[in-house]
Amino acid sequence: MKIQESAENYLESILMISERKGEVRSIDIVNELEFSKPSVSIAMKNLRENGYILVDKDGYITLTEKGMVIAEKMYERHKLFSRLFVSLGVDAKTAAKDACRVEHILSDETFAAIKKYITEQGII
Repeated sequence: MKIQESAENYLESILMISERKGEVRSIDIVNELEFSKPSVSIAMKNLRENGYILVDKDGYITLTEKGMVIAEKMYERHKLFSRLFVSLGVDAKTAAKDACRVEHILSDETFAAIKKYITEQGII
């Protein structure tokens, strides 16, 4: 099942925040993505109902196995493209912003080919 780009962004953000802080609450996502509290609340409800996250009684959010698979996939793509763009001379902030767009549109096949090529050529 293909999920929406926005859901992929939320899952990736949850992973990134949990790596930095160890725990994630909705307010952390609001601050990370600069979205409104109601928007994040609706997104968390949808992600929970679709089995991508768990929210405990204290409001802490964790990724389910299903959510983690998508989050890790997006984060890997994000890191690779950010590094690639910086190595090409793009400003780090712009590289991260562009990587965030590119990571969602490529097929798994194309990403794997790019990753293989970059690795074999020692580009980054």
